[in-house]
Amino acid sequence: MDRILYTASGAAARMLEQQAVVSNNLANVNTTGFRQQLSMQRAVPFVADQGLPTRVATVAATQGSDLSSGPLAETGNPLHVALQGPGWFAVRTPEGEAYTRAGEFAVNAENQLVTRAQGYPVLSVDGEPMEIPDRGTVTFSSDGQLTALGAGDPPNTIQVVGQIKLVNPQADSLQRGEDGFFRSQGQAAVQADPGVRIVSGFLEKSNVNAAQAMVALIENARQFEMQMKVIRDASANAERANGILSAGN
Repeated sequence: MDRILYTASGAAARMLEQQAVVSNNLANVNTTGFRQQLSMQRAVPFVADQGLPTRVATVAATQGSDLSSGPLAETGNPLHVALQGPGWFAVRTPEGEAYTRAGEFAVNAENQLVTRAQGYPVLSVDGEPMEIPDRGTVTFSSDGQLTALGAGDPPNTIQVVGQIKLVNPQADSLQRGEDGFFRSQGQAAVQADPGVRIVSGFLEKSNVNAAQAMVALIENARQFEMQMKVIRDASANAERANGILSAGN
């Protein structure tokens, strides 16, 4: 009875946690640059007072992420940029430098290139925000170089604003923050990688497969119900056993 309840209740708790992860993935199926979260568990042995293991349970481990590329969607917007293959954009957040695959940029009131959703400055290879000329038309090259032409200026006055910082750290060195941005665990900032390439006028969509996420939701719900049935059956068996013992007395 004791082992059945511990095993089934632990499995039901893990199913609820996994359901929350899958639900979050499904909610972000249309979020630009979103990386699918992965639910992970690890085994934890229970040890008695004498130092002997009594049973093994499972607990949620640090959530992983699927860092594979998502499909590209053409927008034609010059401030929309997508990464071709591995790589990340570097932005400045209140918690320091962070990395994202979402290249949906905008120009704020201070004429800085920022992320559209959060307003975080996009960093240059020098680690500083990039300023765009007032009402300027911007163009990105494949290596991240940003040029701008001021409103009403002749074409021969085009300015090189700078080069956005593109990085390509090891996947196991990145950790997702609560704000959805990734940060390096090993060092404060990752060095720019000249091999990373981008394409202008495109956005990378979420790498979440909506159909697979829906199937996972259904499977998790069924698994949870199975564990709850085990608990109910164990409780019913215990009641019958108590009834038999009471009758014998």
